[in-house]
Order: sequence, then C-alpha cells, then structure tokens
Amino acid sequence: MPETSPRRGRPPGTSARSLEVIALRLFTERGFHETTVDQIAAAAGVSRRTFFRYFDAKSEVLWSAFDAEVESIRTTLAQTPAGLPVMEAVRRAVIAVNHYRADDVPELRMRMQLISSVPELAASATVHYDAWERAIAEFVGRRSAQPADSLYPLAAGRTTLAACRAAYEQWSVRADADLTHYLDAALRALAAGFRDDILSVTSSAVEGTTHGRIDD
Repeated sequence: MPETSPRRGRPPGTSARSLEVIALRLFTERGFHETTVDQIAAAAGVSRRTFFRYFDAKSEVLWSAFDAEVESIRTTLAQTPAGLPVMEAVRRAVIAVNHYRADDVPELRMRMQLISSVPELAASATVHYDAWERAIAEFVGRRSAQPADSLYPLAAGRTTLAACRAAYEQWSVRADADLTHYLDAALRALAAGFRDDILSVTSSAVEGTTHGRIDD
C-alpha cells in the first residue's frame, strides 16, 4: 500500500492523517529521535504551528488512530440498547469501530516496531492502553451499577483488552483477512467464558476467514 494513500477501509484522509503517514515514514527511515517536528511539518508542507494543532508531541502521531478508536468505542457503547447483554455490547462496539484490513498490516507492523523499539514510545503505550481499557470498564460499571474501578468492571476492561491484543497479534502475523474476523472470534470466546464448544467454533471461524465472517 503506498504510504501516502489513505488507509483502506477508513474514511478519506485528513491533515492529521497526512502528518501521521509522513511521520511514520520519516521515523522509519531516519529514526524516531533523529526526526524533528520541523522535518515532519516541512515534508507535509505545513508549518510547525499547524503540526501542534493536531498533536501535542511527535510521539502522539503514532497513537492518533488508536485514540480516535477509544473515543469511537465510548460513543458506540453510550448508544447501546439497555437490553443487550454487556459483553455482547462490548463485542459489537469493538467490531463496529475497527476497519483494518489485511492491506493495512505493513503500515501497522512499522508502527508497532517503532513503539516496541523506542523506550519513550513503549512507555507511552501504557497510557493509551489504559484509556482503551477504561472505556470498557466505565461502560460495564454503568450497566452493573458499580464504580468503574471495582472488580467486575475492571476485570471486564482488562480481559477485553487482552483478548483484543491477542487477536491483533495473530492478525498482524497472518495478514489473511480483516482484523474484525479475529476480534470477533476472540470476543465471542471471552463472552462465553472460553467454553470448549465456543472455542472450537471460533477457532474454525478464524481458520476459514477467507470464506466470510462469523454471522451476528
């Protein structure tokens, strides 16, 4: 996928998206610490001031899409019908906001390689993952009439994040289908308590992703 094109499966690129693509390319070519905000802005044909309208720091460029996903999950969960089971609502919300396709894997691999290899970026990951987890925990807390930091909401948030990260890791290795296939299978298994019958169904579904996604 050309690095300057909008991500497949996503809405048309914005100025923030253009800066994201350019920054990722420069970080990969020159190194994270060796690339300055001025260089990113110049390559994008904008001013330094314009860069900081979108991002507080150059490290935030790599988390822009992830943070937008967190906000989309919050919005989607807030609109969930009250009668829908909690973990079913979570699964549907996560699936609804994810649009990554197999073609996106090369770019995402570059992003994760940077995050894992630069200590400053690796340290920042915790903050962003915590926000994702908290979005789930707050929803579960509202539905269960418990504080978001109490046991059940906290456990739901952390296990959901863990299941999604496992799905993401498998998808990024195999790059054979949309990410939603893997997320769907992992979250169905989680919601069912990893019962043996569910595990066999979800495993088969992921293995056969080229034949279509799991029906709702």
